[in-house]
Amino acid sequence: MSNSGFNKRRNFLKQIATLGTIASLAPDAISALPMPAANSKEGDDYIFLFQGDSITDGNRTRNNDWNHVMGHGYQYIIASKLWYDFPAKGFHFFNRGISGNKVMDLAARWQTDTIDLKPNLLSILVGINDIDTLLHGDKKFTAALYEQEYRLLLKQTKQQLPDTQLVLCEPFILPVGRIKDRWVEYAGEIEKRRKIVRQLSVEFNALFVEFQTAFNNALLKAPADYWIWDGIHPMPAGHELMALEWTKQVSTKLKFIR
Repeated sequence: MSNSGFNKRRNFLKQIATLGTIASLAPDAISALPMPAANSKEGDDYIFLFQGDSITDGNRTRNNDWNHVMGHGYQYIIASKLWYDFPAKGFHFFNRGISGNKVMDLAARWQTDTIDLKPNLLSILVGINDIDTLLHGDKKFTAALYEQEYRLLLKQTKQQLPDTQLVLCEPFILPVGRIKDRWVEYAGEIEKRRKIVRQLSVEFNALFVEFQTAFNNALLKAPADYWIWDGIHPMPAGHELMALEWTKQVSTKLKFIR
């Protein structure tokens, strides 16, 4: 018998053996076997909400123009992929990022733009504008204020939406343009806020997305301006990197998007 004939026969015998094992199980045992994921109702009508500043805003429209409603960027890539992969789930995606926002700006619109939407998952990326404002002269926007205001937002969310899954994304930069010109100052302030966001993720049982780490690692593949054009706002490849990192972390908790 040829090797190909022998392998076909061996595979056939394996299939017969597997079928025989299943047939020998008691009815209760058969019913306990895991069902295909497609039959699961987990995640049906799930609401994803992205909050933050210009990186999340992505020049989105403020109306029902579905061609631009999610803006462009990582949040658009995430929504597009999950909508495509799971059409039967009936996912809902909302983008409420606003360019220029600091944590205090999020707080001013939190009820309308977050609480009232009742998201099942809330993803937050904020911090670079707090740093920018501080380094351009407004000394009240310290890391301590950032932590205080951020914690208040999360407490409000947990009080009113206790079952919402929080996803806290660390702010990030790379040494390009004006950020490179003041790199030591920006890097120092980013590091403070990275630590704050990590600590808040532990405190509020949130998923933590290490964007800065992902961008740092990406420098092994291409220079900084390949990933972020001005030190703050990602290039297309940078947004793809963010979408991949976000999905990798979130899928550890949301099994239905694997």
